Amino acid sequence: MEDTSFQGKRALVTGAGKGIGRAIAVKLASLGAKVYGISRTQSDLDNLKQQVPSIETRFVDISDWDNTRKVVGELGPIDLLVNNAGITNWTGFLDVTKEELDNLHDINFRAAFNISQVVARGMAERGTGGAIVNISSIAAMRVVPNHTCYCTAKAALDMLAMTLAYELGPKKIRVNSVDPTIVLTELGKRGWSDPVKKANAIAKIPIGRLAEEEDVVNATIFLLSDKSSMINGAILPVDGGMVVSCV
Repeated sequence: MEDTSFQGKRALVTGAGKGIGRAIAVKLASLGAKVYGISRTQSDLDNLKQQVPSIETRFVDISDWDNTRKVVGELGPIDLLVNNAGITNWTGFLDVTKEELDNLHDINFRAAFNISQVVARGMAERGTGGAIVNISSIAAMRVVPNHTCYCTAKAALDMLAMTLAYELGPKKIRVNSVDPTIVLTELGKRGWSDPVKKANAIAKIPIGRLAEEEDVVNATIFLLSDKSSMINGAILPVDGGMVVSCV
């Protein structure tokens, strides 16, 4: 990706304070984009700004529909959007509360719908097109125990990419999803630190390892770039072949 340039492009990354979102924001900035990063954790934004001063940060709780529209609209023209922000829970289906369901779907799906609508409307009005990438999950395709809320929200996010690809394609706006398996972010490393648990997960992945942040970043950068100009509505697993395995 070293010959990829986003010079003159304006990019918005949600959940940019840590993990995958932060890595994507930093990479986009290094490739010349003017990056806007949003998060609901101010300390993470402060740290990101310290690391890369050129990145503009905004504190936003994206579960707040109206305020999110206001903040995103005030950013001005956006050419590249990465819907990365997400949360999860470990509650079994029979014990899920309405509050848990609403909170998870508000952040993992409805916020992406909301932000994409604001950004895509601007892209369409300017007539310059653009690219949107949703950071989804292999959980959109395979069942993860006690993750009913998460799996269904990610499946909805994938379908959002496909429906927007069809509807917005004529306006030169491409929309795709990246669906990783377990990613070794700082949170991922802690969550999969138990050797037995980690080995069980790796056993389901044909290439024999978990994903690194860079794996997801590279896929996202590709789909945002002109190198993927004929790719629209794709659901791209970044899973080492897990989705095709019958293990």
